[in-house]
Amino acid sequence: MAATGRAGDAFLLIFFVFLGFTSSQTPHKRFEYKLSFKGPHLVQKNGKIPFWDYSGHAIASDEQVRITPSLRSKKGAVWSTYINGHDHWLIEVTIRVTGRGRVGADGLAIWYTAARGMEGPVYGSSDRWNGVGVFFDSFDNDNQHNNPYVLVMLNDGNKMYNHASDGLTQQLGGCLRDFRNKPYPVRAKLEYYQGRLTLWYNNGMTPNKDEFELCMQAHEITLPKGGFFGVSAATGGLADDHDVLSFLFYSLTPPSTDVPGKEGFITDEERERFTGEFDEYQQKFEKQREEYVKEHPDAQVEAEFEAVFEREEERELRLIYEGQEKIHNTVRDLQRKLDEIVGRQERTLSLVSTVQQSMGSVQPASGGGVQPAVQMPIQRHEVDSILTAQRELTQGLRDLRSKVDTIHNRAATIETNQARQIQQGQGAAQGQPVDPQILPELRDNMHHIKRDVSTLLINRPGSQQLSCPPIPEYPQCLTPVYFLVLIVAQSAMFVLYITYKSRQEAASKKFY
Repeated sequence: MAATGRAGDAFLLIFFVFLGFTSSQTPHKRFEYKLSFKGPHLVQKNGKIPFWDYSGHAIASDEQVRITPSLRSKKGAVWSTYINGHDHWLIEVTIRVTGRGRVGADGLAIWYTAARGMEGPVYGSSDRWNGVGVFFDSFDNDNQHNNPYVLVMLNDGNKMYNHASDGLTQQLGGCLRDFRNKPYPVRAKLEYYQGRLTLWYNNGMTPNKDEFELCMQAHEITLPKGGFFGVSAATGGLADDHDVLSFLFYSLTPPSTDVPGKEGFITDEERERFTGEFDEYQQKFEKQREEYVKEHPDAQVEAEFEAVFEREEERELRLIYEGQEKIHNTVRDLQRKLDEIVGRQERTLSLVSTVQQSMGSVQPASGGGVQPAVQMPIQRHEVDSILTAQRELTQGLRDLRSKVDTIHNRAATIETNQARQIQQGQGAAQGQPVDPQILPELRDNMHHIKRDVSTLLINRPGSQQLSCPPIPEYPQCLTPVYFLVLIVAQSAMFVLYITYKSRQEAASKKFY
C-alpha cells in the first residue's frame, strides 16, 4: 500500500509539472484595435472605416462590410492602413456568405501580404502576392465535386494562382466545408506563432462562438514582417453576398519574453489600486441597492418574481433551442460515424480487390496436385458489423427526421398560440373569448338534439310513414333459346371464314 501511494504521488507530481509546463508555454494575448474592425458604429460620419480602406464594389455599413453584393462580375476589398509590427499574431474573422442559388461564386479571401493588394483575378485581389491567403472557394472550376472548400496558400511573389485546379495543387492544407447560407455567421481563426501556421474553422451551425475545429496546420512557415491584412471577394457568372462582420487582431507574446509595463500590461501596484477601487465601488453599489429595496419593497418583489419565473413562450423557445443543439451534436456524431463507415468500406473494397488479384494469379498445379487454399483477409463478422453499422445509421437518420418534424410542429403551434393571444387581447374589451375545450361538448349535444328531433318526427301519432316507390322489374330481353341460336350462328360464321381464308392462301401459293 505504501508503494502504491508513493507511485500515485509521483504520478500526480509529474502530471502537475507537465500541466505547469504547458500552461507556461501559452502566449500572452493582446487585442490591437488599429488592425481590427467590428460593429456596431463601424463607419464614421465621413463614410470611412477607422484604420481601414475599402475599394471596388465594397459597401460599408454600421454593422458590417459587404465586400461584394449578389450581382454578377463584381469585385471588392478592404485593407488595413497600418502595418503589422508583431512577430506572432492571431486573427479571428467573422463572415457571412449568402445566395439564392444552390451553387455560388466565386469566393472570398483573407490576406496577409507584404504589400496591399490591388484589384485582380484572385478573388478580387492581385496575383503573385508575397504572403499567405485563406481562400473560401465557392465554385467548382475543376469539376471534381469538392467545393465549397477552404484552403491556405503560401506565395513568395513568383507563383500564379491556378484557377483550373482551384489551387489544390498549391495549397498548404485545407478542409472541405460548406460555408454558404448558414444560420449563424461563419468564423475563421488563423494563428501564426513560432513558425507554425494554424487555421481553425467554426461552421456557423450553432450560436456558440468558441466551437472551433482544426482545419489545417503547417510548420516551418516564414511570413514577411511589416505586412498588411485584407479581405477581398469576387463574383462571376453566379453571385453571392460576401459580408465581413468583424476582423479581430491579437498580438501574441511568448511567455519567456519580458512583458513591458507600459504597452497594455499593468504593474502589480496598478493592479492593487484597480482592485481596491473596484471593491470600493462594489460596496457603494450594494449599499445603494439595499436602500432602494427598503424604499421600494414592491418593486423588489416583482423583480424577483420575473427573475425566477418564465413565460410559457420563453420556455418553449428555450426547449426548441436546446433541441436544436442536441440535433446538431447528433448530426456531428453521425457524420463522424459515417466517415468511419466509409473508411471501413474502402478498406474492405481494397481487400476484396487484393483477394481477386491473388486468386487470378494462382495457377493449377501439374500432376493432379491440389491448389493451395486462398486465405480470405476479410471475415464474415466484419461484413456483418459493417451492415449493422449501416442499419444503425439509417435508424438514427430516421429518428433525427422525426425529431426535426416534432420541433417544426411545436414551433408552428407556438406561433399560432401567440397570434391567438394577440387576437384575444384585441377583443378583450368586447367580451370573454370562447374556451376551445367547450366546442367538442357543444358539438356532441347538437348531434343528440338532432337525433331526438328526427325520432319524434318519425314516431309522432297520425304521421304517415313515407316509403320509397318499389323498383320495377327489368324485362327479360334475352331468353336461353335466343342465346343458343346466336352462339350457333357465330360458330358457323367463324368456321366459314376460316375455310375461306385457307382456300385463298392455297390459291395464292400456286403462283410461286
